[in-house]
Amino acid sequence: MLLLRQCKGLTRVGLLKTQRVQVLESLCTRWGSSHGGQESGQYQRRNAPYSKLALAGLLAGTGVVLAYELHHSQAERAASTTLQPIAPSPSMPTYTQEEVTKHCSIEKGVWVTYKGSVYDITEFVSLHPGGNKILLAAGGALEPFWALYAVHRQDHVLDILSEYKVGELSAEDRLKQQSVKSLDPYSTDPVRHPALRVNSLKPFNAEPPPEILSDHYITPSDIFFKRNHLPVPQVDPEVYRLHVDGVPGVEPLVFSLEELKTRFPKHTVTATLQCAGNRRSEMNRVKPVKGLSWGIAAISNATWTGAKLRDVLLAAGFRPEMSEQAFHVQFEGLDRDVTGTSYGASIPLNKAFSEDGDVLLAYQMNGEDLPADHGYPVRVVVPGTVGARNVKWLGKITVSKEESSSHWQQNDYKGFSPATDWDTVDFKSAPSIQELPIQSAITQPAEGTLFDRGAGEVTVKGYAWSGGGREVVRVDVSLDGGQSWQVAQLQSGEKGHVPAPSPQPGRAWAWKLWELTAPLPPGAQELEIVCKAVDNSYNTQPDTVPPIWNLRGVLSNAWHRVKVTVKDE
Repeated sequence: MLLLRQCKGLTRVGLLKTQRVQVLESLCTRWGSSHGGQESGQYQRRNAPYSKLALAGLLAGTGVVLAYELHHSQAERAASTTLQPIAPSPSMPTYTQEEVTKHCSIEKGVWVTYKGSVYDITEFVSLHPGGNKILLAAGGALEPFWALYAVHRQDHVLDILSEYKVGELSAEDRLKQQSVKSLDPYSTDPVRHPALRVNSLKPFNAEPPPEILSDHYITPSDIFFKRNHLPVPQVDPEVYRLHVDGVPGVEPLVFSLEELKTRFPKHTVTATLQCAGNRRSEMNRVKPVKGLSWGIAAISNATWTGAKLRDVLLAAGFRPEMSEQAFHVQFEGLDRDVTGTSYGASIPLNKAFSEDGDVLLAYQMNGEDLPADHGYPVRVVVPGTVGARNVKWLGKITVSKEESSSHWQQNDYKGFSPATDWDTVDFKSAPSIQELPIQSAITQPAEGTLFDRGAGEVTVKGYAWSGGGREVVRVDVSLDGGQSWQVAQLQSGEKGHVPAPSPQPGRAWAWKLWELTAPLPPGAQELEIVCKAVDNSYNTQPDTVPPIWNLRGVLSNAWHRVKVTVKDE
């Protein structure tokens, strides 16, 4: 409702040019006439402003619920409806990508590119039902965003977009999409989605904007958070081999990718992965820590498909009675630094070999081959366990009495007391992080959001998850800093789909999205929105950061707090 109020208000000040209004009215008329009869015409006239907003909402950005509801029932008719093409200008200027990038805000203008053309959509932004989400594409290309929301790729949407064309992208910048190889070990890294908020380029580490993270129960692979420690290796699937050794009394075995796919039963698991440093930025505000300053979105949820690690270990000769001779399973990636050292980690054998542990040697993510950034062609997926143990580009598995000797197992990803500093820390004294604690965060609204009191209510959205397969059973939300609480509604699958069945005890690997719509407190000028989650072991989050602060900024899971302002109309 707040977005609609804003859009209507902006419409009144006449932001659209006459010709563009005519285009939208023509589209609305065609949409209404497709119903046929006088009643449809009356509906169209009564709801013309609403229909304009709905059609406008299809252009770009990510908040398309309103537009989609109107569009969905008429998808086939709309697809066959075409407009007379608008004659292009005799000549249009050419712009460089640098020039386009400068137009990345309302103040500077909002420009985007699509298939080599440049569009000034500044005027359109005010009418977009998705609010500020459309600004994620500002100064860049529309294609990556439309890939997330296929409903945008319609003929009538392109007709609307064509009205905002201001020029062409230079031929040189069109060619720049082809990567130029160099001696830089990161030069062959894959292209990433421009919506990602980058924490480091080399190695590449980035998270999606929180406001789109909770739009999907299954996070699209393109915006799934990226956590790399080294350059992304280029692996030929035809020559890929997975080495398995360390099984007592058995010679090492080697499996090809094809063998992993055909020799073992295929299993699919929906599991959330979270970086140990998720929400580190909040610890940084208490006292500086070492590590990437992650926000709240170093966590994502996906479906993973592959062979069970248990099945591969059995095929390699491991038997339950051998567990007295081995306690860990080590993983080594194919990503290496300049010295040839590979990324490595390990997990306890009882997790790796458990029938209910659901540890996968995954070769698919969200129904497709693993993307390069997520471990192509094979990675380990260890549900309920910190992301650092989910080794990507897997090259070797070793059954061992010892943990991995890797730096990332022995001298990183460990928690310490707030009293421990870099002069006194002893990494050998702390256990490696495996299962993560209960977690939740607010994805909408963002810090500093301005609410119109006339809206009458506020909607809060977020995610919640707990490690070790513990199921989130409740999320509490407060609008007054924790003085009073309301219970949010939990979501265990995509909206509009049949709810997912309750997970078996100890196998709740996926997050839960949650939402609460509540009246604005009377007279309040500022709200401190807080959330906290509870799992089925009745673990809950600590209320503040200082008691859990640690020098590496890991395991940050205090109540998440967002302050917003309420203004009178």
